Amino acid sequence: MKIKDQRIVVCGAGGFIGGHLVKSLKASGAGEIRAVDIKPLDEWYQKTPSVENLSLDLQDRKNCYRATESVDAVFQLAADMGGMGFIENNRALCMLSVLINTHMLLAAKDQGVKGFFYSSSACVYNGEKQTSYDVVALKEEDAYPALPEDGYGWEKLFSERMCRHFEEDFGLQCRVARFHNVYGPNGTWDGGREKAPAAICRKVLEAKLSGEHEIEIWGDGHQTRSFMYIDDCTKGVEAIFESEIHEPINLGSSELVTINDLVDIVEEIANVKLRRKYNLNAPRGVNGRNSNNSKIREYLGWEPSIRLQDGMAKTYAWIESEILELAKK
Repeated sequence: MKIKDQRIVVCGAGGFIGGHLVKSLKASGAGEIRAVDIKPLDEWYQKTPSVENLSLDLQDRKNCYRATESVDAVFQLAADMGGMGFIENNRALCMLSVLINTHMLLAAKDQGVKGFFYSSSACVYNGEKQTSYDVVALKEEDAYPALPEDGYGWEKLFSERMCRHFEEDFGLQCRVARFHNVYGPNGTWDGGREKAPAAICRKVLEAKLSGEHEIEIWGDGHQTRSFMYIDDCTKGVEAIFESEIHEPINLGSSELVTINDLVDIVEEIANVKLRRKYNLNAPRGVNGRNSNNSKIREYLGWEPSIRLQDGMAKTYAWIESEILELAKK
């Protein structure tokens, strides 16, 4: 199913990825776009002109039917989530996102939606395959036998299965991408829901501006991850939606770094060197996680490729502007 001229609803559009996706879909020639998020409109990270913006709680079934009225395609990114500090301490809240996915799938089926994109997560992968810092990149089949991140990962994995069975039983065309650590400007950078790239940018900036020149790192800094810049994410989402990929697929960078490496990159961008204090009692997630991109290269002839150094420079600059703007108030 092509995006051009389609009537589309983006759920979670007031959030980081959703806000960028609305802009990307509009640039790609989508027809009418409806943007939906639980947050009040004045709290959205981005609002795109000539888009219908609605503040709706999609855990409520009737709101899902309102969201899917007269649309051809659903991009379902709405979820109660955040970085590791949030998902490790709010497992029940994360599980309740299953209400959004259940009601959105039912509404899409009942209202004749043609295509349904669901944003899953690398947190679905079996934790026993992520115990080593020197991790073997995760293939799609590594989600089973199932042992995902407690709470958030289980909900994502269950919702993937719902998408599969709604396609098998009802003919609703579903596409599922497993996001690996998306980052970039116009997202959460403080308050407890931020992810590692934004949190480290903020911490480096605060240490530099305060003159304290010390940073707290969660864990021992040797944890390994890959991080995907937002422009790669939105490009991948659109390509996967338009493809014939009928199974969950990785959408992530394969550029593996340690958390210490990530701090090194931000220090270089900020032109500062900080003392590091390691908090071994803080949430840290799995020891190692990386994306195996063999399947996406096979299907699309493409994979995320924006260098971490380049994406972090843009992210740092945006967070710095936000902090300096707040300081004026």
